[in-house]
Amino acid sequence: MNGTRESDGGAAQHWQAPAAAGPVRASVRLPGSKSMTNRALVLAALADGPGLITNPLRARDTLLMAGALTALGASVEDAPGGWRVSPGAATGDARVNVGNAGTVMRFVPPVAALTQAAVEFHGDARASQRPIGPIIDGLREIGAVIEDHGRGAIPFTVHGTGSLAGGVITVDASASSQFVSGLLLSAPRYDKGVEIRHRGPRAPSAPHIAMTVQMLRAAGADVETDTQHAAGHGPGDGDGPGGDGPDTWFVRPGAIGSHTIAVQPDLVNSAPFLAAALVTGGTVTIDDWPATTSQPAGQILDMFTRMGAVCELTAGRLTVTATGAIRGITADLSDVSEISPVLTALAALADSPSELTGIGHQRLQETDRLAALAREINGLGGDVTELSDGLRITPRPLRATRVFASYDDHRLVMAAAVLGLAVPGVEVENAATVGKTFPEFPGLWAAMLAAPESAP
Repeated sequence: MNGTRESDGGAAQHWQAPAAAGPVRASVRLPGSKSMTNRALVLAALADGPGLITNPLRARDTLLMAGALTALGASVEDAPGGWRVSPGAATGDARVNVGNAGTVMRFVPPVAALTQAAVEFHGDARASQRPIGPIIDGLREIGAVIEDHGRGAIPFTVHGTGSLAGGVITVDASASSQFVSGLLLSAPRYDKGVEIRHRGPRAPSAPHIAMTVQMLRAAGADVETDTQHAAGHGPGDGDGPGGDGPDTWFVRPGAIGSHTIAVQPDLVNSAPFLAAALVTGGTVTIDDWPATTSQPAGQILDMFTRMGAVCELTAGRLTVTATGAIRGITADLSDVSEISPVLTALAALADSPSELTGIGHQRLQETDRLAALAREINGLGGDVTELSDGLRITPRPLRATRVFASYDDHRLVMAAAVLGLAVPGVEVENAATVGKTFPEFPGLWAAMLAAPESAP
């Protein structure tokens, strides 16, 4: 990794987060969306023939997904412009490594139930602490046989029988929208289809459920939604991002069509680069920003606008300009929780306090992000207080006095990079973990700062 140095003990490597020498003025091209890539892989593996995925993200989470589906009998091969995926079904025992990828541990078990194999799921140590019970319980409701010794967690084994009856599933998706998306993706292949009923507090990341519904429909699936039970706490509109949407989804049985799926750039991963414009009072342009998308583009830009950026979208390019003044905000990040670490870093550098809520479920991500952000920013002299559902940030002068721990969490590395722009000397422990979703991040970050127009 660029900028790393070996510690005195010769073991862990620390990344020296570069400080900005002046306003950044750079263009950035983002890699493909992890969320779209992993949904595309599942749909292609369940399709009625070979398909092509163009511009896929190649990172640990997506390679784990490709490996998982290959273990279940599909094939994923390099092809011009992306990956060619051919469906198939395992008939012998199989073993799936989920790593620490939420999409793999929640999207693949419903696929495994369609095989004729005993499929064992295992992963990193943290994976066993992340919620998976609603997927296991939901699959059991419609006839799946799953052995988990009552843990409701990794490791477990799905005993596939070649088909699954389908029917009604009641699930509490308040800990993760992926519980709904995981069940939706395989639902057309179940004998009777599926009716999924969310019962519980509002699910986070509603736009990602909308993305799942959109991609299913593009593959020919018959998906309907119902809002009659939502009453202000449903998980989000299956037809569009945000708001109080449906709490019930109906998927009729049928084929999933083989087709080419074009993966858009990962707009969530734009967050640290947009933040760089705010911190340095510069201009950052994101190339190939889509005009229409099921990703939470509007919500992302709204947050940065509220914190002081000017965002302009023209001819497939998003340009964000700022003056260097960062405003504190009070915001519900339920629909864009993945950018909360970067926004927390920005809030620590702002000119007024912030309160970020709707992110209590982030305690169950790659790490407890709320505790980690509070601990690490406070270790730099900051003032971050944990709330039951979020964080309160009061800006204070920061200085690098110790190594910033990453907790094997890619989003913590991005937050540290943003802080490092304004706090010289920030060193990040195990920054290579950013390769989970964004292997190119250190190189793109360095290139942004080294752009000729970014010189002071």
